[in-house]
Amino acid sequence: MIKVISFKVCPFFQYVTAMLEATKLPYEVEYADFDNCLFDISPNGKAPVLITESGEVLFDADAIVSYLESLHGGIYQAKTKEEAALIEAWANYGSKNYVPQCSTMRSETQSEFETHLAVFEKAIANMERQLGKHCYFMGEEISRVDIAWLPILYRAKLVEERIDFDFLENYPLVKKWQMSLLSLDIVKHSVSGDFEQVFNDFYLSTSYLAKSNKASLTS
Repeated sequence: MIKVISFKVCPFFQYVTAMLEATKLPYEVEYADFDNCLFDISPNGKAPVLITESGEVLFDADAIVSYLESLHGGIYQAKTKEEAALIEAWANYGSKNYVPQCSTMRSETQSEFETHLAVFEKAIANMERQLGKHCYFMGEEISRVDIAWLPILYRAKLVEERIDFDFLENYPLVKKWQMSLLSLDIVKHSVSGDFEQVFNDFYLSTSYLAKSNKASLTS
């Protein structure tokens, strides 16, 4: 069986497990902690790592998701090579914004928060311009783009619920997209049972977000 090794709070991990859930591929999870170094099994020492059924070790979330997509359909399939390239590009754009979002949430000062937020909001604004009236990025069927952005939209919702700060407040199409994706069962199945508490402890216990209220964040 496929095995995924990662940290619970890692958005790249949820990207991989959400793809596994969407494609209905069986898998098992081994959780690492921040005291464990992954260099002994992964060249870049980063999570997640996927071990295939044949024992091959795969690293880099984008590469892993591409591999999983090739194993099983289950999601929107591009009609042309150009469309396939665009889907890959918009999906990779999503995973490239995990760090800007995480940096924003982990910021300790207002200046740091505002700097990271400006970078992250540019990505949200770009997605607002791309989204249409459908439930998902490519229409009525979930695609790799949706799966790539799911960790971002899920974390934005947790921040909104706990801190009353909405990253998506000024982006109605992204907000609608968020609602569509977070209604799917793959969301809760793609994270650990205690994920929300782990997330809260890691991002929202001592950060600038945690110490501020909505009025001060938006003033």
